Amino acid sequence: MMKKLLMALVTLVVTMGFAFAQVDVNKADAAALDGIKGIGPAKSKAILEERTKGGEFKDWADFEKRVKGIGDKNAIKLSEAGLQVNGKSKEGAAAAKPAKAEKPAKAAEKMADKTAATGK
Repeated sequence: MMKKLLMALVTLVVTMGFAFAQVDVNKADAAALDGIKGIGPAKSKAILEERTKGGEFKDWADFEKRVKGIGDKNAIKLSEAGLQVNGKSKEGAAAAKPAKAEKPAKAAEKMADKTAATGK
């Protein structure tokens, strides 16, 4: 019983690591935008209003120009968090960072291995 519970926990933690996804600003709804670190309800509302008013964003420069409070540094951070414009990350941004579930997943796997080895 304990093994099954532990394996279920390991599976849950590992799948959380795969939950990270790229979000295209031209296709996303408010919930998807809110899921990006650095975008809250007010910013997602502003993005959606500007997209409705002016149409889809052509590129990162267009996005930065039209959305108040998004400058070059902020755009890079948002891109690193998974935001894209027309399927493209901001030039100069590091590759999108994976979800922080990787370390707990490794710890849970080690714990599962130890439990399997000891039989407890």
